Amino acid sequence: MSNTKTQKAMDTQTKEMIKEELKQFHCSILLDEVKEKVRRLKAYGVEDSEIMTAMNEEELFPQLVVTKDYEIVLLSDEKEVKVEMEPLVKAVYLLFLSHAEGIVLKCLPDYREELTALYLLLRPNDELTDRIKKSIWDVTNPTLNSINEKCTRIRKLFSAILPPNVARYFAISGKRGEAKKIDLVRANVIWKCKLPNSQGL
Repeated sequence: MSNTKTQKAMDTQTKEMIKEELKQFHCSILLDEVKEKVRRLKAYGVEDSEIMTAMNEEELFPQLVVTKDYEIVLLSDEKEVKVEMEPLVKAVYLLFLSHAEGIVLKCLPDYREELTALYLLLRPNDELTDRIKKSIWDVTNPTLNSINEKCTRIRKLFSAILPPNVARYFAISGKRGEAKKIDLVRANVIWKCKLPNSQGL
């Protein structure tokens, strides 16, 4: 290779290196701007879930659809995934999903009637046996661990389907002593059914 060709190759390589360094520099500045804007949004009281929804692409943050048959479906451009839950677990999930403000666990007995109505919507042909009544009673008894077991099961179901940073917004969570809730922005939830508290269509 002649000196001229060698020099041109070196010049091209140098230009590419400079271009890449400039790109990284600009990306660093943009990331700093994003971090600052996120910090300011939080200072204004914007919830993490709202910020997450705005920053995530649609295919990573699917819509949650509750069908007219009370099926729970995650819907994105790429696919539709049905989330399988046992009737009582699903009734618990729908209870929290329909109360965007959340539920303080010590107040769960106040929601026992609503949870029972939800269960009967999911299993209209079932009799309300003593065993089912006891299960509903246990899950709405804040002194027992039943509600925490259901929440753990729900979290594992979504974690098996979605990336961890997204799945947590579909789970039931909250600090000890504070309201437990599903942190999804409600604009991301589509109801196609009626519920006992008049949520939905």
